[in-house]
Amino acid sequence: MTPPAGASPQHVFVGDVQGCADEFEELLARLRNRFGDEFVLHSVGDLVNRGPDNLRVLERMRELVEGGRGHHVLGNHELGLIAMLLGLREVGERDTLGDVLESAEAPDWLDWLRGRSVVERGELSGQAYVLVHASVHPDWSVADCEAVGARVHAQLAQADLDAVRRFLRQDPVEVEANSERDLLGRLVSCRGVNGAAWSSKKPAEPPDEPWHRAWRRRSHDYGVVYGHWATAGLHLAPGLRGLDTGCVHHGRGHDGFLTAWLPAMEGAPDGLAPFDVPAPVLWQIPARRRYYFY
Repeated sequence: MTPPAGASPQHVFVGDVQGCADEFEELLARLRNRFGDEFVLHSVGDLVNRGPDNLRVLERMRELVEGGRGHHVLGNHELGLIAMLLGLREVGERDTLGDVLESAEAPDWLDWLRGRSVVERGELSGQAYVLVHASVHPDWSVADCEAVGARVHAQLAQADLDAVRRFLRQDPVEVEANSERDLLGRLVSCRGVNGAAWSSKKPAEPPDEPWHRAWRRRSHDYGVVYGHWATAGLHLAPGLRGLDTGCVHHGRGHDGFLTAWLPAMEGAPDGLAPFDVPAPVLWQIPARRRYYFY
C-alpha cells in the first residue's frame, strides 16, 4: 500500500545490521510494500562486520542515501573498516570484512564512508532528536551534539589521507578530553560514564553508570536514537530509543533481531511527543541463523 500523494514520508530508524544482509533486505521489502518509496531510513551505524554480507548492506544503504531517502551515521565497525582500508589495522580473527576489502571498489568505499556523519540532527512532529551510534555526553544540548559531530566529521573527511591516518592513530583513551579523537570515541564506542569520563566497557558499579542514565537526569527536551549495546538489548525510555537487538549475535544465549522504529508522523497519541510514547511501533526481523560464533 502506497501512502496518498502529498503525505509526509515515513521516517524509519534501524539498529545495528552488521552484515546481516538477508534481514536488512527483508526490512526494506516490508517498507516498500507498506510505503512504496515514501519512507526515509536512518541507520544508527554498524552496518558492517561480524555478519556474512557487508557489501550488499552497504550497497543498499548507499542507494537510499544517494537517492535522498537514507541517512547513516558511522559506528565503531565502520571506523574499523576505514582503519583497515587506510592500512592502520590488520583484519582480526572476528572480522568478516573481506568482501569489502577485496572489492575493486574498496577505495571508493573508503571515500564514501569518510563522507558520512557521526551525528545526525533532525525533528519528528516538532521534537528535536539526534542520531548517533553509541552515546552523547550527558550534558550536551542538541546544538552541542551537532557542533561536536561537525568537528569530528571535518577530521575524517579531510582530503589528506595522511592527516586522517594521524587522527585515527591516536589512542582515544590517552588523548586530551574533548579533543576530536576523544569525542569520536564517545560517539561511537561509549557505554558507561563516570562524571565527565567515559568508557566503552559495561559499567561495573557506582559511580560508573550507563551514559543514558546520566543523560536522563538532565531532563533534556530532545531525543536520542542509538545502537551499539547489543547485550543491553532494546532500550525504550522517555527520550531514548536504543535499537541494537543483536541480529548478528543470534544464538549466543538469546534470539537476535533486526529492529526498526517507526515513529508516528502525524503526531503521537494523547499529545505525547514521539520520544515519550511508551509503546512505540517497532518492526523486528528475526535473525535467519546464528552468524557469530565468538
